[in-house]
Amino acid sequence: MSISNRQIKLIQKSFAQVEPIADQAAEIFYSYLFKFAPQVRPMFKGDMSSQGKKLMATLKIAVKSLENLDALVPVLQNLAKGHVKYGVKAEHYTPVGNALLYALRDGLGEDFTPEVRQAWIDAYRLMANVMKDAAYH
Repeated sequence: MSISNRQIKLIQKSFAQVEPIADQAAEIFYSYLFKFAPQVRPMFKGDMSSQGKKLMATLKIAVKSLENLDALVPVLQNLAKGHVKYGVKAEHYTPVGNALLYALRDGLGEDFTPEVRQAWIDAYRLMANVMKDAAYH
């Protein structure tokens, strides 16, 4: 699976729209994540504001790196291996992806078109598959 140049541009443009409200977007993301997967809530022991900043910084790197997947893959692999230590399981990737989509929908409003949504789905699946392969195989 891969993503097209058009999808990369759509993702980068939409993320640039969310960046000014990064703190709020992270808060929305975690509220959806804990709604969809309440069992993961105990994995988050620290300050959620700090956790949200880490999330948005990681997303920024991933979004920026979509144009160079060869460089992004080892970053994702290391991230995945680190998440295993916190108890992250393969089945957690689905609610994370869903929370991301809902947060983007809320943050982008009308700009979250079906085409933008599909671009994010394809990119997330690609990244999640790389991460799951690294962590669990």
